[in-house]
Amino acid sequence: MATSTPNATSRGSLPRIVAASLIGTTIEWYDYFLYGSAAALVFGHVFFPKADPLTGTLLSFLTYAIGFAARPLGALVFGHYGDRIGRKKLLVLSLLLMGGATALIGCVPSYDSIGVAAPLLLTFLRLVQGFALGGEWGGAVLLVSEHGDPERRGFWASWPQGGAPAGNLLAVGVLDLMTFVQSDEQFLAWGWRVPFLLSAVLVMVGLWIRLAVDESPVFKEALAKAEARKAEQRAARKEAEQPPLLAVLRHHWREVLVAMGARMAENISYYVLTTFVLAYCVGHLKLDKQTALNAVLIASAVQFALIPLFGALSDKVGRKPVYLVGAAGVGVWAWAFFGLLDTRSFPAVLLAITVGLVFHSAMYAPQAAFFSEMFATRMRYSGASIGAQFASVAAGAPAPLIATALLKDYGSSTPISLYVTLAAVITLVAVLCARETRGRDLADLTDRERQPREEKAPSGV
Repeated sequence: MATSTPNATSRGSLPRIVAASLIGTTIEWYDYFLYGSAAALVFGHVFFPKADPLTGTLLSFLTYAIGFAARPLGALVFGHYGDRIGRKKLLVLSLLLMGGATALIGCVPSYDSIGVAAPLLLTFLRLVQGFALGGEWGGAVLLVSEHGDPERRGFWASWPQGGAPAGNLLAVGVLDLMTFVQSDEQFLAWGWRVPFLLSAVLVMVGLWIRLAVDESPVFKEALAKAEARKAEQRAARKEAEQPPLLAVLRHHWREVLVAMGARMAENISYYVLTTFVLAYCVGHLKLDKQTALNAVLIASAVQFALIPLFGALSDKVGRKPVYLVGAAGVGVWAWAFFGLLDTRSFPAVLLAITVGLVFHSAMYAPQAAFFSEMFATRMRYSGASIGAQFASVAAGAPAPLIATALLKDYGSSTPISLYVTLAAVITLVAVLCARETRGRDLADLTDRERQPREEKAPSGV
């Protein structure tokens, strides 16, 4: 087992850094998931009123999916500069972009007011959201991973991952509250805008917290070494180092492919379990909005509690075993999931979503440490972000869209279950092909970043 780097963050400051990352990612995911929930429940009526209900939902999910197209671009831009100038500065920028776009969505007039300009404005702001989130994830998990020690990295790095269920919990909770205190007419007329406008307040809180944290010692050390090498190269008139993106594609392309494959089941299952399920319950099963939202709300709270536990488990048994259990579980559970929903019973709906998110947590919790440990420090932001966000275009982006189209074409949930199972198979193969990374010293990877393929697996793995 590798030892902790001498520059590791003190035990007292690490919880503050974890809290800053968690609160920031919670706000960003709140903004992002708020759009997904509204796409399932509201946007079809407000921005595509001339379509039939299922087609309106399909068009609404199309604007939702477009946001994912900007995530790889965000990963490239934020990854490049995050590896050049630091994680913290880019995380502040991503929070501002995401919060600003979300607040503006709450101000977009309806289709009845300005016609086709309404869905166009909505789509543009969704692209800004996607660009910001594409750079957020890598920086947030790396800030914690690089501050922590190898022995408990899975646990500490899993906390920013908790921002996804926490953000979803917050987004669904606010929408749930609005639907409870308003009639359907009031909610569709203006009530849905309140949660989006609330984002402006949340961003101010997130900025105050994020500006108080420091850059990771591992990155500072790597940056100092890179600057020293640049000075030597200029003095010797040697060719400059490759940009982080090119270095990733040259030295870490296998790891990028593994990360992309590992994301397939995790990403697809999550958006089926938390976003498409709202459209399925309300539009297909004719359940009321409150029932569907309450089930997602409770299940998200359970997932938030489970993520650090699975992260800690990955520190004990390894990243791969925990991830494999989650992928296999979600592939099997997909066949029971819709059967439970079809009962139209709240306890059954709650059980279906909760168990699905338990298996998702087993993949999502170790993912932060797993991906961070694959890449050398001076290309880690780029590598982790590219692997994660390029996969999201093929996985999470079309998931609600594909699920809705399959339901419309076949009138059955069976093709959707098959879709999730195929994604699970891809993830199982990718993770089985990966090296176990538990216990790697991220500072040690810095010294060998020019020959990353020569790394040896840590002892005992």
